[in-house]
Amino acid sequence: MTFLGHRYLLRFMAHALEMSHAVMDQLAVVEPKIRMRRKSLADQIGRAAESVCLNLAEGRMRAGLDRADIFRRASGSASELTAALRICRARRYITADEFAAIDACLDRVRAMAWKLTH
Repeated sequence: MTFLGHRYLLRFMAHALEMSHAVMDQLAVVEPKIRMRRKSLADQIGRAAESVCLNLAEGRMRAGLDRADIFRRASGSASELTAALRICRARRYITADEFAAIDACLDRVRAMAWKLTH
């Protein structure tokens, strides 16, 4: 990989991590509403969101196939988070607009994680 290619990859990984933190910021608004209705689901949402951030952060410092595996885990946690939020929307714990705003950021995170593994 060229030096410029490496610099681009580092910036791309940093941007993916920042997007995952943006999701965490958005979840801070809706998580209390979910927790009041279903504590176990709110806990699962928190764990999945934290897993996305932590795996993206860890993957930035890894190399080789190990890095791709960690980014796949981040992608899996992002998908889990979307499924949990869809349940919340279906059960009217959150509004469709709240879901759409969070899912738009999550979709970018998933796309970036996919690109990091392919």
